[in-house]
Amino acid sequence: MIHKKTRTYIPASIDIKWETLEPFYKELLDRPIHSVEELEKWLRDKSELEAALEEDFAWRYIRMTCDTTSEELLQKFQYFATEIEPKIAPFSNELNKKLVASEYVDKLDSHKYFVFLRAVKKALELFREENIPVQTEIQVEQQKYQSITGSMSVHVDDKEFTLEQALVFLKGTDRVKRQEVWEKITNRRLQDKEKLNELFDHLRKLRHTVATNAGFENFRDYMFQALGRFDYTPQDCYAFHAAIETEIVPILRAQAEKRREALGLPALKPWDMDVDISGKPALKPFQNGEDLIEKSIQCFSNINRYLGERLEIMKDNGLFDVESRKGKAPGGYNYPLAETGAPFIFMNSANTFRDLTTMLHEGGHAVHTFLTADLELNDFKHCPSEVAELASMSMELISMDNWNVYFDNEEDLKRAKRDQLVDVLKTLPWVAVVDQFQHWIYTNPGHTDADRTTAWIEIFEPFGANFADWSEHREALANLWQKQLHIFEVPFYYIEYGMAQLGAIAVWKNYKENPEKGLQQYLNALKLGYTKTIKEIYETAGIKFDFSAAYVKELAEFVKAELDKLN
Repeated sequence: MIHKKTRTYIPASIDIKWETLEPFYKELLDRPIHSVEELEKWLRDKSELEAALEEDFAWRYIRMTCDTTSEELLQKFQYFATEIEPKIAPFSNELNKKLVASEYVDKLDSHKYFVFLRAVKKALELFREENIPVQTEIQVEQQKYQSITGSMSVHVDDKEFTLEQALVFLKGTDRVKRQEVWEKITNRRLQDKEKLNELFDHLRKLRHTVATNAGFENFRDYMFQALGRFDYTPQDCYAFHAAIETEIVPILRAQAEKRREALGLPALKPWDMDVDISGKPALKPFQNGEDLIEKSIQCFSNINRYLGERLEIMKDNGLFDVESRKGKAPGGYNYPLAETGAPFIFMNSANTFRDLTTMLHEGGHAVHTFLTADLELNDFKHCPSEVAELASMSMELISMDNWNVYFDNEEDLKRAKRDQLVDVLKTLPWVAVVDQFQHWIYTNPGHTDADRTTAWIEIFEPFGANFADWSEHREALANLWQKQLHIFEVPFYYIEYGMAQLGAIAVWKNYKENPEKGLQQYLNALKLGYTKTIKEIYETAGIKFDFSAAYVKELAEFVKAELDKLN
């Protein structure tokens, strides 16, 4: 069972509203601190308050995304975003000032607190009172993306499907049906093109305001600081994009040519990219959401008993919502519950192979949540995405040796592994495109919709444009960026997937060479939370935090060799 942390500072039954919270913020602000022990007690009390608020916010977000049609759930979420968060922000800034100004701060254990204090100092540097209402508006506005996309559906054979459910048809062997469904999905997205363009233009302007208020020329430069990117620069990102174009795109182009030949087509169209080239029906690794959860518990248990028990705990406590339905927000996530010490997994399963890898991905995040649950301060659990995504992407690969749980014949198992390894490589160009596009968007803040379309195509095409022929579907190509939730909701959270994908390949390489040692290094790295630098966490995992062309080439060749073994 889950043992929720016992509160020692705030009441267990506190009603989360500003009137009940304010006295605790004032007490923390006014409390005298006379020793390093008292400073650490103050940090623990502050952490407890923040964890309670985080978990309350988490449930508001989870419930809203599980049912985007509920006005009541939306209002509860918006209440926190508009009535609580803006009032917390200035107090949080004052508490950061109090910490940094304390005569005992230099007496704190530098190994334990270095990363945390570095982040506090950066937050103080970036804080601007005038940004509070702007950030509140951004928080509310960006949720409109989920409402717009969550209501999208199409009719196929007189039956209604969410877009996630309809994507299953793109894996079918009937090419005419694939084209029909692809065009329906695409046309449905295009119906809301202007609505999403208007929403994004509004968000872009608000974000630029936040950046200029904080003294930055553009939102890109602001976000590199706000995300705590202490270990790399925008120039490093461009170099990583270039390495992907040089080392990964040619491998994928060759894979696409094999696909074209196997399907006997003069050119691959966008609806030809997901069908299995063997001519066999799409893989069916599970029957329904419940079966997916049960099989994933078994898969994790076969890797290591502890891993399976974590998913079992989640299942017993109702911490999954996995099946796609109308009115549910798109996508998938693992949301940590700060006090409970467990997470909630949300996804949109339509009984496809991709849903299996999504579950394994979110399951990796879930294990990370459990492993960091007992870290002393809530802030120690706030891992940067470069680390968080290493947890999830590594699990996708480590688990592959136990996929016989999902596939009972050898040929399907090999097909699944082949698909996964091609997907691993396909992740990298898409990451490069989405990241480079966001660099362009925010360093060109005055651009028009037409400029944005031109930039998207110019960035996308050198990375293969998904290796399909878009000549008859230019509008669909131009609009493809709108399906990426991160661009709307979590700007600049994307290059981390590429860095973590490289790291995950390296973790998997270690695991294949020595399963026991490789797994232990991976788990030891996750246990650190964010108490060490990204570089140190990667080193603990037995890998390098490196995205140079040489490292990209080395790991790409390893994946290609593993792929060749499966052919």
